[in-house]
Amino acid sequence: MSLKQKTLFISGASRGIGLAIAKRAAADGANIVIVAKTTDPNPKLPGTIYSAADEIRAAGGQALPLAVDIREEDAVLQAVAQAVEAFGGIDILVNNASAISLTDTEHTPMKRYDLMNGINARGTYLCTQACLPELKKAAAAGRNAHVLNMSPPLSMKQHWFAPHTAYTMAKYGMSMCTLGHSGEFARYGIAVNSLWPRTAIATAALQMIPGVDLDLCRKPEILSDAAYFILTGDAKDPKNTGNFHVDDELLARHGITDLDRYAVKPGTKRFIPDFFLD
Repeated sequence: MSLKQKTLFISGASRGIGLAIAKRAAADGANIVIVAKTTDPNPKLPGTIYSAADEIRAAGGQALPLAVDIREEDAVLQAVAQAVEAFGGIDILVNNASAISLTDTEHTPMKRYDLMNGINARGTYLCTQACLPELKKAAAAGRNAHVLNMSPPLSMKQHWFAPHTAYTMAKYGMSMCTLGHSGEFARYGIAVNSLWPRTAIATAALQMIPGVDLDLCRKPEILSDAAYFILTGDAKDPKNTGNFHVDDELLARHGITDLDRYAVKPGTKRFIPDFFLD
């Protein structure tokens, strides 16, 4: 399958992983709804919804940049309406937007707790709920409807909670959406899956965490290529929903085992492992 003329609603698509997924889909000629907050350039966080739109168009797709805070229900509903007006519907939702704070309970202000859970767990749920009517229409029309959450496999192991309980709760909230919605939406023919990296990914957000050596990371394109395989799979095949994919394992199943092209520094053998994978 191809993503040609499919419409993807992607949160957090102004930079990093979200933008990489958008550009990979754009290469097929997809329509991308860029849902993110950044409208003005920031020297610490390069990329705006408008610069992302330029890159998506250059890659071969159409782009609709929308300034949206996914914690705001009315803003998300309006974005869905604008996407439908521009492109006629929504075929794929990618819940990529996320906030991170690797702090323990004593050092996590409630404002930061609310931000992480508001964007990660609640934002994923809200965007899914808002897009669902259009996804149901897409599935009924045979347009291979998917929801992809950028979140980890669920693990109830204490060591993934103890150092940063609030962040773990927020990311697992996204994964619980995958678990529940894959079962709930199966009757509509909508596939719901999660995708997570084996290693740390070199993004602007990661650069803001002190002490991270980006040479020991992989590029966002490893996730965009993995996401492409998910989003072009048959959504109505029971094997293709309710999965918690890990990027390297998924690529290997599609015959891609040489991952050196994804390394920030080619030839690197030892990478920083990502969270939540034992």
